[in-house]
Amino acid sequence: MDYLKLLAPPAGLRVLITGGASGIGLTIAQAFVSTGARVHVCDVDAKAIDALSTHATESPSITGTRADVSNKADVARVFDDVKRELGGLDVLINNAGIAGPTGGIDEIESDDWERTIDINLNSHYYFSSQAVPMLREANGGGVIVFMSSVAGRLGYGFRTPYSATKWAIVGLAKSLAIELGADNIRVNAVQPGIVKGPRMEGVIAARAKQLNISYQEMEARYLEKISLRRMVTQEEIAASVLFLSSPAGSAISGQALSVCGNVETL
Repeated sequence: MDYLKLLAPPAGLRVLITGGASGIGLTIAQAFVSTGARVHVCDVDAKAIDALSTHATESPSITGTRADVSNKADVARVFDDVKRELGGLDVLINNAGIAGPTGGIDEIESDDWERTIDINLNSHYYFSSQAVPMLREANGGGVIVFMSSVAGRLGYGFRTPYSATKWAIVGLAKSLAIELGADNIRVNAVQPGIVKGPRMEGVIAARAKQLNISYQEMEARYLEKISLRRMVTQEEIAASVLFLSSPAGSAISGQALSVCGNVETL
């Protein structure tokens, strides 16, 4: 058996990634393209979507739609574009999400709570419900990967809306794995830890301001809670998604895979 071959997703996969025009989503998109996949992304950032078109000659396998993932009309438009650009779907990566507010439960505005739920959780339902009929038609079965977080394993004080959505995503993944197993659709969640990049820098800065300490001290506090004493990279998250979409992951469903360097607490 060629075990190396098992580790790579088959060439020609048709992949949809939400929040896929920048950050972790774009890194996942580029990783899939490197394996021969055709990728469609959606993103609320119009400039990031336009940048995909600008570089179309470099990455012709990535197309995109500007969309608000919490808007059902926008979601329907994304799937119209997916059908036109890809002609079908093999893999859905529910990656879109926001950090949400930082503060005590008695300080958080209800609008911020609802916006976090809409983007981090409701959008995953909208996209999954639209994708499942297409995935049922995929050759060899389909794949759904939800982007959760270690905050959906440990809890996260002062980031309650974010953590609540990430716990809910794990429940969604495990339930859909049971529901869709007979259709040979595998469903899993990835739980990144502290991912190096601008988004985490913003989280650290907000928490440092709340505690009235320096950014450097706050960053050190985060790293002390990780057994490997380092942040994970976007590329490491993308590699885990490729694995779950590959033949090597063909028996894995209903699982929450932590890619975090072993975050001990948050």
